[in-house]
Amino acid sequence: MRHILKCTSCNNYTLKDTCPACGAATVQPKPPKFTLDDRFASYRRKAKESAWKEKGLL
Repeated sequence: MRHILKCTSCNNYTLKDTCPACGAATVQPKPPKFTLDDRFASYRRKAKESAWKEKGLL
């Protein structure tokens, strides 16, 4: 079964591995599966906090 993919550069959706508009690679747009026992949540929070500090939001 094929899944819909999203271009990382022009944000177009396609079923192909490369974007037909710009030729860039495509990725699956769905988020990772949610679990209560999330092993990587602390890493995501630290990355999000540092990104906010760089933008001056924190």
